[in-house]
Amino acid sequence: MKTVKYTVSALAIVAASASGALARDQVQSAGSSTVLPYATIVAEAFGENFDFPTPVVESGGSGAGRKKLCEGVGENTIDIANSSSRIKQSDIDLCAQNGVNEIMEVRFGYDGIVFASDIGGADFAFTPSDWYNAIAANVVKDGALVANTAKTWADVNAALPAQDILAFIPGTKHGTREVFDTKVLEAGCEATGALAKFVEAAGGDEKEGAKKCLDLRTDGVSVDIDGDYTETLSRIDANKNAIGVFGLSFYQNNTDKLKVATMDGIVPSTETIASGDYPVSRPLYFYVKKAHIGVIPGLKEYIEFFVSDDMAGPEGPLAAYGLVSDPELAKTQEMVAAETPMGPLN
Repeated sequence: MKTVKYTVSALAIVAASASGALARDQVQSAGSSTVLPYATIVAEAFGENFDFPTPVVESGGSGAGRKKLCEGVGENTIDIANSSSRIKQSDIDLCAQNGVNEIMEVRFGYDGIVFASDIGGADFAFTPSDWYNAIAANVVKDGALVANTAKTWADVNAALPAQDILAFIPGTKHGTREVFDTKVLEAGCEATGALAKFVEAAGGDEKEGAKKCLDLRTDGVSVDIDGDYTETLSRIDANKNAIGVFGLSFYQNNTDKLKVATMDGIVPSTETIASGDYPVSRPLYFYVKKAHIGVIPGLKEYIEFFVSDDMAGPEGPLAAYGLVSDPELAKTQEMVAAETPMGPLN
């Protein structure tokens, strides 16, 4: 193991530890279940190729990971939060309250959100409007907002199979849910005219109107999944008519079990996401507590390794698993090398 010269801040961390022992020598991260397999691949390769212990990578969800990052500074707190959605101002405020004043935002690639069903089932060609009209609490019919009573996908769109609507979607704590809400429900709400009706009903308040787009049916056709994609897959295995929401990489590693749908006529793939053609994609991040760099051995080396061409580039193992490499990866590498903290959210 490499010898690390501790700084004054390192001594402060050691002094603050409950055990009084030397600061831990193993990088610790937690967060997104979507980022988990990518971070695990990097961590294992790092442990094999560097004179540092293999980093600990835990799941728990994007929001939970960011919250853990913001618990404070010290060896009893994590170094990295993995996230499939961008950090929120409330996270930054919590960090600041607990003395975490500099955070590095590292975007390492992109992933798509796909809509998939049992491999032996029917073919689906969706639009955001289809999904909104299938699972939203209220929809537009004959020019007015009414409670949603659609039973089958054919009730929503005559071109779709006459299959009962049963949708397994990410729970509200998942990073996947945020992109689903924004690029599917909100987009569908606007396209169907429901948004305009909600805004009108809210007296012209666009923000309040937009909130109504996210109200979903409570009659069992839309089911939140609080676990990871493996739980969604098991639900589909038990309910062959169901449609599930997955990350692209998870689907690509389960093509023997799942059949993917198109969205707006586009088949999800690394190529269609990289080109911007597939409409439901999102950047993937991890957030680094800058105060731990130079204190937790191997942290700087790990994050540099994570965003290296060898790992996150288009020919690296993360791309082989399903990551869409970031066209601006070189800029991220420069930011990591300079240890540049993120600025205000825009």
